[in-house]
Amino acid sequence: MRHYHNIITREVSEHSLRALEVDDLGLDEMDKRILRTIIEKYDGGPVGVSSLAVAVGEEPGTIEEVYEPFLIQEGFIKRTPRGREATTIAYNILG
Repeated sequence: MRHYHNIITREVSEHSLRALEVDDLGLDEMDKRILRTIIEKYDGGPVGVSSLAVAVGEEPGTIEEVYEPFLIQEGFIKRTPRGREATTIAYNILG
């Protein structure tokens, strides 16, 4: 029974993530928009959070509290004294 429970739980989780448009790396549409903006509009950075927020249509606090922790932890961006910068990992996943 436990085996079936794990399969069902995994299927429900995968369905939920697909419904939220989260990819295999855990990135949702806003995560990708942030990364693309840093790379394409700001040549990889650095870019300040206020400028980034305006460019992606999100509040600076939301970027700092909701999106950045995951993006930094997973190595997609780094915070420097001059602003946010895309890493090689971000370039690789976005092609």
